[in-house]
Amino acid sequence: MMNKPIPFVLLLAAASFATFDTYAQAWPSKPVRVIVTLPAGSGTDITGRAIAERLGAQTGQPFVVENRPGASGSIGQALVAKADPDGYTIMMASSSWTVIPATIANLPFDAVKDLAGITMLANIPNVLVMTPEKKINSVKELVAAAKAQPGKLNYATVGTGSATHLNAARFQLGAGIDVVQVPYKGTSEALTDLLGGRVDYCFCPVSNTLPLVKEGRLVALAVGSSHRSTGLPDTPTTEQAGVPNSAYNFWVGMGVHAKTPRDIVTKLHAETVKALNSPEIRERWARLGQDAQIFTPEQFDAYLREEMASNAVLVKAAGIKAN
Repeated sequence: MMNKPIPFVLLLAAASFATFDTYAQAWPSKPVRVIVTLPAGSGTDITGRAIAERLGAQTGQPFVVENRPGASGSIGQALVAKADPDGYTIMMASSSWTVIPATIANLPFDAVKDLAGITMLANIPNVLVMTPEKKINSVKELVAAAKAQPGKLNYATVGTGSATHLNAARFQLGAGIDVVQVPYKGTSEALTDLLGGRVDYCFCPVSNTLPLVKEGRLVALAVGSSHRSTGLPDTPTTEQAGVPNSAYNFWVGMGVHAKTPRDIVTKLHAETVKALNSPEIRERWARLGQDAQIFTPEQFDAYLREEMASNAVLVKAAGIKAN
């Protein structure tokens, strides 16, 4: 019995497991591709680049950022879903990750089966902003103006089904107003037209709007999240300002291909938590007015599934059509 040959297939499997284990322990041994699903300059991009830079410094390998925006982030998501599941392609995405299944028809990937979460990186409250020239200084005044002119006021978003759109849709439903969405390709374009007076208001990430508010170029009427922003502690939430059921939590998170080896997922998560807890990132998040939010991969996956279900209900209630 002791001299009986071991089947070749078992030897091959054992060798594969040994190689796989060594491979996972060595990760990363080459540059890591970081797909940011929204344009350069967006809150997602600012957050993702900061984490990628920190991960590169910690691991000794470059984390190379590529912006692949379009179709509310689904173009970038598809790249990650179709990449080799080896931990060398990761994703930085906004909360539109959980909206896309309800707003994009015939996705070339399964948002649940093909993608997996690592952790949320930050809660980034959207801020309801207008220019001083509009002469509106409170949510109450904005709602009154919208009700006095049904269908006349408009608001900017960074695309149908984006987090900015969902935030605005919740506000619109809660306030009972008739307003018109004007979609843009990115936050920079939306803010440019807002500042130029071509749109009336928008919900934009605090990391993008805070400098403009401090300069007096924009007026912050409220934050769209369930809690006030640390960057604008005196600005109420939309619910505190009198609009019920209007809270929408905008976040940025990290994901990978769902079949990425568990050892690599565990190491990537540990390095990301280390980055989020670093004084450099803590100080930067505070300066941007956003808060770190750390989940385990299992917790984040559960959160993603729950939010996909709740967003599907919101999309239907708001009458947002799938593209």
